[in-house]
Amino acid sequence: MEELKKATNNYDETLIIGQGGFGMVYRGFLLDNRIVAIKKSKIAEESQIEQFINESTNSYPMVHSFEYIYHESIASTISWETRLRIAAETTKALSYLHSAASLPIIHRDVKSSNILLDSNYTAEVSDFGASKLVPLDHTQIATLVQGTLGYLDPEYMQTSQLTEKSDVYSFGVVLIELITSEKALSFDRPERERSLASYFLSFFKNNRLFEVLEKHIASEGNVKQLKEVANLASRCLRLKGEDRPTMRDVTSELEGLRNIKKNSWVDGDSNSEETEVTC
Repeated sequence: MEELKKATNNYDETLIIGQGGFGMVYRGFLLDNRIVAIKKSKIAEESQIEQFINESTNSYPMVHSFEYIYHESIASTISWETRLRIAAETTKALSYLHSAASLPIIHRDVKSSNILLDSNYTAEVSDFGASKLVPLDHTQIATLVQGTLGYLDPEYMQTSQLTEKSDVYSFGVVLIELITSEKALSFDRPERERSLASYFLSFFKNNRLFEVLEKHIASEGNVKQLKEVANLASRCLRLKGEDRPTMRDVTSELEGLRNIKKNSWVDGDSNSEETEVTC
């Protein structure tokens, strides 16, 4: 405990990088100069201990959360290639939970603050306090709705039936954050634009995609690639879960885009072709 206090300068508020349901996450500096994420519990009842353990990320080398890109001075320094890699690394982790774990796991709280980045912007999914194991003979489970406004699957909110596609919806919102550098929910925006998902889909359907993209990445020459990612995000955000791609499919598409040489995507005229909408 003493070492953790020293690592966080006695839990200095300026070192807070995120918050879970049962604890605050701090950037910590160990004696061997490693930078780690340290979660300090705020457990009030013994019954919450197991949930805190599920939620905890342990101490591993991480510098900041994905929300870091909201800062205007930072957003312009993160290239499209790096953003695409962050997205692919996140989906690999979620795809593993859904398809490769011995029992499928639904994260249930996929959001930008639960994606941690190290100094090289390598992504790692954290905070499993809300996650649910799915019995092998089930495709969905009935549960009290839990998650974060702005990321919550509308179908899950209406039916209380949690499926893997609920994570897909939430990741769709994260993907939009990556290409716009905007928050999923912001009361600083006009009322009609507070939900980033609705705001983005409105512009996307009306072939106004480049009005909402982060200006820096929109000028990097990856026009067709950006359209492909925007189209993928729109499919993740479909109202019916059965109409959304699986996380494995999302991973495959993102990896495919990463493997295509940048030069093959260059499209000098961003208005020369309409954006294909498949919502």
